Amino acid sequence: MGFSHDATAHHFTLLPDGGIIEVDIKADRDDATRDQIRAHLTHIAAMFSAGNFDVPMFIHDKVPPGVPVMKAKQTVISYVFQPTDRGGRVRIVTTDPDALSAVHDFLAFQIQDHRTGDSTAVQQQP
Repeated sequence: MGFSHDATAHHFTLLPDGGIIEVDIKADRDDATRDQIRAHLTHIAAMFSAGNFDVPMFIHDKVPPGVPVMKAKQTVISYVFQPTDRGGRVRIVTTDPDALSAVHDFLAFQIQDHRTGDSTAVQQQP
C-alpha cells in the first residue's frame, strides 16, 4: 500500500447506495503518509473501476466476499476518490441491488478483517 498501518486508521461505512473506504493519518502533520494514502486510494478507485480487485485479494490472502459480483457488475458501480484533510476516501455508489449487496458484503468483510470497530449496519448518508 505504500504506507504504515500503524500510522493510519482505516474505516469502512455501508451506505444505502454503496459505501465508503476511508484511510486517515493518525499523527498530525504526517504529510508524507497523507500523500501516500491519497496516491493509494486514487489507484484503488481506478483499479476497482476497471474490475481489478487484486490488491484486496493480496492483502487478505483470499477473495473477499462480494468481489466476484463487484467484478461482474463493474459497469454499474462507481468508485470515486475524494481527498480528506487527513487522507482520503473512495466513495462507492450503485443503484443495482445485486451490486449493492456485494458492496455491503465486501465492506463488512473489511470491517471484520481490519478490526476497525465500524458498524456493519447501513448508515445514513454522511
